[in-house]
Amino acid sequence: MTSKVTYTGQLRTTCEHIRSGATFVTDAPVDNNGLGEAFSPTDTVATGLASCMLTMMGIKSKTLDATLEGAYAEVTKHMAANPRRISQIDVVLYLPEQTTKKERSILEHTANTCPVLYSLHPDITKAITFKWVLESK
Repeated sequence: MTSKVTYTGQLRTTCEHIRSGATFVTDAPVDNNGLGEAFSPTDTVATGLASCMLTMMGIKSKTLDATLEGAYAEVTKHMAANPRRISQIDVVLYLPEQTTKKERSILEHTANTCPVLYSLHPDITKAITFKWVLESK
């Protein structure tokens, strides 16, 4: 078992990762009768895409002897109606500029082949932008 999700009332769940015991809460969004006090389930899907991309790039960066510390992503989720669903996910990745052109190409390819990206429905538009602008610390 990967996780346990418990409905706690008021359109809220508590999600527990079985192996680590780590937890997080989800709320229905305000525009769907919820409190909007935490990630919504669809927020976690969109955020999971960026997390997967950065994780896979981190794995690959080890073989390239490149550093990604401090890299981050800004995520915007767009919803559609009838049926209510995620219609588009925008991910802007901010990455260390101290990488070669070849490393950037390899890392971008790695991000664009992450398991979450492959798992999302093809009708969901994925707008991915790479910005190689961060200075190393």
